[in-house]
Amino acid sequence: MDYPLQTKRIYEPKAASDGQRVLVDRIWPRGVSKAAAALDLWLKDVAPSTELRKWFAHRPDRWADFQRRYFLELEASAAMVELRTLTQAGPVTLLYAARDRDHNEAVALAAFLKV
Repeated sequence: MDYPLQTKRIYEPKAASDGQRVLVDRIWPRGVSKAAAALDLWLKDVAPSTELRKWFAHRPDRWADFQRRYFLELEASAAMVELRTLTQAGPVTLLYAARDRDHNEAVALAAFLKV
């Protein structure tokens, strides 16, 4: 991948360096209007399954197992083609709502895309 890929909380303001802003949560973030989100794309289908998201429950002690399970889901996701195409066309910011900046689906997804 030649272009920058970053992660960012959706509650942070849009920046010129964001490039394409892609929400990777399955559920719309609480308290954010569509205008304030300034999204280019909402890719629900690359978000973890509801079952995996609930199991993980943002528990750092489950992070390694969460990533392993999530990567298996991503390998079977048709939406990854669209996301990979975007990352080859220019900078992309993966947006998420979780409070934990180190243990969330956007961080895992970015790691998956960089492999």
